[in-house]
Amino acid sequence: MKTVYDYTVKKTNGDEQSLKNFEGKVLLIVNTASKCGLTPQFKDLQELYNKYKDQGFEILGFPCSQFNNQEFDNIEETTQFCQVNYGVTFPMFAKIDVNGENADPLFTYLKEQKGGVLSKDIKWNFTKFLVNRNGQVVERYAPTTTPSKIEKDIIQQLSLQETHHKPFHE
Repeated sequence: MKTVYDYTVKKTNGDEQSLKNFEGKVLLIVNTASKCGLTPQFKDLQELYNKYKDQGFEILGFPCSQFNNQEFDNIEETTQFCQVNYGVTFPMFAKIDVNGENADPLFTYLKEQKGGVLSKDIKWNFTKFLVNRNGQVVERYAPTTTPSKIEKDIIQQLSLQETHHKPFHE
């Protein structure tokens, strides 16, 4: 059975990163935008990250310009904007498409695991996917669902232990 750990994503510098690096953690994967009415959610996401990162929680941000072109063209502008305006320290990745023929494979997988209302396509910026410690998608949240409304689900996932044994790494 596939999990998010089977995917590789591009970092802002263009290097590839395997999501296996986040194995055993509870993940919140979000398609973000810097010039959207929902952009202030960065502040709440960062607060959640600060609160739970030491308990095995990670937020992975994926900038996307597919909705009214609300993301900077240059990824450096995006990361600087997020850090300066919202103090974002959680990992941000290279700009991607979340829908269509050029959709990032990770987001294709996420949408297959948890479809939206009426369609699997992502409708807007700040759609959020909660992933358990085993790399399985457990919930999808609408763009307007605030991070604070997700907190109880994050706490629940953090309290659960992995159901499989991690391979031994030297």
